[in-house]
Amino acid sequence: MHLASSGRVIIRLRGQLDEGDYVCDESGRRIAKVTELIGPVSSPYASAISLTNNIKKYVGTKVYFLSEPARSQKTRRRRK
Repeated sequence: MHLASSGRVIIRLRGQLDEGDYVCDESGRRIAKVTELIGPVSSPYASAISLTNNIKKYVGTKVYFLSEPARSQKTRRRRK
């Protein structure tokens, strides 16, 4: 990951993904959303918008992709 001067996150890709996919850390926490695929097809990059205020701590680290956000497993009590 690299932080561009525009504030977007630039990510070197090793697999296939689509615009709208989420970038997550190793614990599954969403940290960015892919908005654009850039570069040559043989070695593409993705431009993403940060979803966290502390994106700088993820620069240079390995990140993962989710096509849908992870849903929390909260249980709600229903009225009877």
